[in-house]
Amino acid sequence: MILDTIITDTRAGLAARRAKCPEGELRERLDQAPPPLDLSHYLKRPGVSIIAEVKRASPSRGALNLDLEPAQLAVAYASAGAQAISILTEQSHFRGSLADLDQARRGLAAAQIERPLLCKDFIIDSYQLLEARISGADAVLLITAVLDNDPLATLLGKALALGLTPLVEVHNERELARALPLDPPMVGINNRDLRDFTIDLGVTRRLRPLIPPRIVVVSESGIHQPAQMRQLSELHVDAALIGQALVTAPDPVAKLRELKEAGQ
Repeated sequence: MILDTIITDTRAGLAARRAKCPEGELRERLDQAPPPLDLSHYLKRPGVSIIAEVKRASPSRGALNLDLEPAQLAVAYASAGAQAISILTEQSHFRGSLADLDQARRGLAAAQIERPLLCKDFIIDSYQLLEARISGADAVLLITAVLDNDPLATLLGKALALGLTPLVEVHNERELARALPLDPPMVGINNRDLRDFTIDLGVTRRLRPLIPPRIVVVSESGIHQPAQMRQLSELHVDAALIGQALVTAPDPVAKLRELKEAGQ
């Protein structure tokens, strides 16, 4: 299964990085990180906000845009109306890196644009939270499918303690039932099944009514067309996380504007 391979590789990479840089050294660098922005606050507005993703590749599609410039793309996304930017930092299968996150943050700062950055990775250890925070992340993805109850609760609490907004990802009713008792500020409904990477937007339609109004809801994966954005608006989804449709478009800015307009 693809997910098992990704987690195995994540553990190996984590062990190697920890051997080079102990956790204590990371903590000493926390003061250098910019003050975090509250991702949920940026998404609480009329219509469907867009979290636009910097994504080089995926296991299901291979290379998407390997030569993209994170800083340039983040600024373009924000200028076109994205309320937040997601940076895929997983290296082995998505070809991302924490350097992409750092470059996006620096690019936005240089352009004097304030947008929260979501570190999108397979986070299984608090060490990764420190890495994300130091690299400029304001929010992190916590995937219910790869975390048991105790690790999920622990990582959520540690993320909040670091000032990071946790986006807790679910794919079905069982995962949602595990996530809701933790009272997360945000829930991401992944339309993609991480076991086989198939996509079904019906997942958002099915799970959205089960989430309390106080929680910001993000629909993830498989969103390419204006009609889909209109559907999300009708479902009162707060935001859509869009990556592949943007990085593979001839004009990512025009595509983002088209989708954003449809969700208003």
